[in-house]
Amino acid sequence: CFFGCDIMNVPVRKPIRLHDYDYSRSGAYFVTVCTKNKQHLFWDNNDKYRPVLSDKNGLTIVGTAIGRPQTSNKIRLSQYGWYVKKALHNINGIYPMVFVDKYVIMPDHIHVIIRIEVEDNIKTGGRPMAVPTISRVINQFKGYVSRQAGFHVWQSRFFDHIIRNQAEYTAYWRYIESNPVNWENDGLF
Repeated sequence: CFFGCDIMNVPVRKPIRLHDYDYSRSGAYFVTVCTKNKQHLFWDNNDKYRPVLSDKNGLTIVGTAIGRPQTSNKIRLSQYGWYVKKALHNINGIYPMVFVDKYVIMPDHIHVIIRIEVEDNIKTGGRPMAVPTISRVINQFKGYVSRQAGFHVWQSRFFDHIIRNQAEYTAYWRYIESNPVNWENDGLF
């Protein structure tokens, strides 16, 4: 190394993809994508996750909505959350063989079930169309949202799990449905 670095001590990232698996073949995937630095960008009503204000005696200030946690179960997407929603809804228009079956947009991440259905001769406008990999779909999705936002929204990697059977599919579907409720009850925030 020209800069005096020790190549032997450079950390090696663990591969996150299943070895020898074709990520463009028919199947369903559970995908999680997080915001860069876990920023809460996608909900407008994030007051629950902001510090509760207190006066000089340490008593909680409850005279303004800013000092109280939100108790409404209604989630309102922020402008960035709407970019995410629009991008998810556009995936099938870009790739007719890719379907977003279920998703949830959380303050700092999304969960989505993506299904790829490959037919022998996929054609759009009379010409064959290549089937995208799950990485390509997610990276284009992330790029669209970041371009709309005007800054880099996402962390560089994402988590995916190949859904192998109906039981896993159902479990991930339920997980997505319950994620906002679990977030509200999470004592970490």
